Amino acid sequence: MIIRSKIVRDTLLLTAMQLFLDTAALLLNVFITRRLGTSAIGILTLTGTFLGLAGVVSNGNAYLCTSRLISEELGRKNSCPERILRHGIMLCLILSTVTSSAVFIFAETFSTRFFGGGMVSTIRLMPVALISGAVASCLKGWFNANRRSSVTVAGDILEFIVRCGVIVTMAMTTGSPDKSSVCRIMIGGIIAGNLFSLLFFTAVYIKTRRRSAGKGTLTFRGYTALAVPIMGGGILTTVLSSTNDALIPVCLRQYGDSAGEALSMFGVFEAIVIPTLFFPSVILCSMSGIIVSETARAAAAGDRRRISRLAGDLTGWTMRFSIFAGAVLMRMGGTIGERLGGGELAGRMITVIAPVVPFIYMEIISEAMIKGMGLQSFSSLNYLCEYAVRISVVLVLVPRIGFWGIAASYYASNIAGNCSRFVKLVRSSEMELRPFRTLAAPLVYVLLTMGTAELLVRTVVGTERTFMSDVALTLLWGLLYFSVIILSVKDCKHRDAKTISKLCKTDKKLFAD
Repeated sequence: MIIRSKIVRDTLLLTAMQLFLDTAALLLNVFITRRLGTSAIGILTLTGTFLGLAGVVSNGNAYLCTSRLISEELGRKNSCPERILRHGIMLCLILSTVTSSAVFIFAETFSTRFFGGGMVSTIRLMPVALISGAVASCLKGWFNANRRSSVTVAGDILEFIVRCGVIVTMAMTTGSPDKSSVCRIMIGGIIAGNLFSLLFFTAVYIKTRRRSAGKGTLTFRGYTALAVPIMGGGILTTVLSSTNDALIPVCLRQYGDSAGEALSMFGVFEAIVIPTLFFPSVILCSMSGIIVSETARAAAAGDRRRISRLAGDLTGWTMRFSIFAGAVLMRMGGTIGERLGGGELAGRMITVIAPVVPFIYMEIISEAMIKGMGLQSFSSLNYLCEYAVRISVVLVLVPRIGFWGIAASYYASNIAGNCSRFVKLVRSSEMELRPFRTLAAPLVYVLLTMGTAELLVRTVVGTERTFMSDVALTLLWGLLYFSVIILSVKDCKHRDAKTISKLCKTDKKLFAD
């Protein structure tokens, strides 16, 4: 009971943090779009993609590795989690030093191939961000595994504030931005944020650490052997994602758009459409790190019942929530896109992609549980297949139908990839399937409550659609929908309890006879 209440508390804390960060990041994108132009957002996205790829290679997906392996160590006897942290930091320092050296030596090649030239001096600043970010990720994984969510929340918020402050300051002092100056703004902000994050986590770790009595169960070689599949999955995912992002502007130019138009459209998609689609998922993203840790502990202890219960509860509530989020985005997508500065194109894209939101959100939870159970090889293979589908659709359809080929790639890859994840999760966790309760009923409820909410708002406010009427409709719709959902779930649990009680009484009577 204490563990469950702590999970709820940590989830609420992380959700508040993620809500703040996502809101601030969306506003930052809007500011950059208006200050530097939509093409600048496209350049920033490509810079972030390249830096993200280098970051994953240099830290070996350190946050996930340390979080999961330290959690497993905590679930064993004679454990020494500090030793696991030292292994993680040592491995990250080796990887980040090698990667940073390669980035520095081949900066001219990367500049020409990835950015089209003129970026050598900017790329050679990246090693500072890579090394500091790698060690900070290890320390963040330590606090997550030890259920110290308040520390990770504070670190993430402070890092974002520092990074955002540097980016805004540099953007305000930049006159007519070119490609190199835009990238320098991005990298300068990331370097400042990573260095501050490293100092913060190090200070808190030194102040709060307690030495373990155990000797530990993993050597550095053993840690590396377990970390390599996790690292490989993270690197594979990032490489495929980077490839997909790099191909979109190229394919848009093949469709007939100029380089500037292609970068502008890509910037609108990455700065407005994608953040809007993912914005409601803050609570799920907050839970994902906790889920990896809790699932890893249960798996290390051999508690299959807890894993099954976690899988059933999490997938059920994720589906109920994501159906509502997708419906709201379909209904309000046009207004949201225009108000955020993305224009009619962003609004239409949000509305068109919104129906696939339940698949996207289910990935967050199912992937966390799959990684927590140690099924990393399946995760990597599934990501490979998913991105193969996405990239194939981009290559085939975007040159023919333009921007709408991107929407088609999201539909194809997310439906295929997340259906296979769900099947794997059901088989591995042995969770009970309840399709009517988790899928059919929420679809019916979301339609009925939408109609009721619209009728009430029109009666009170009138038929004219304004910003305040949209806000009132969304709030009332959500209140009605989740009230019905909570009542129906309670009723189902009550009936399940009565059924179990009757079965137990029947079994006792038969045994007595």
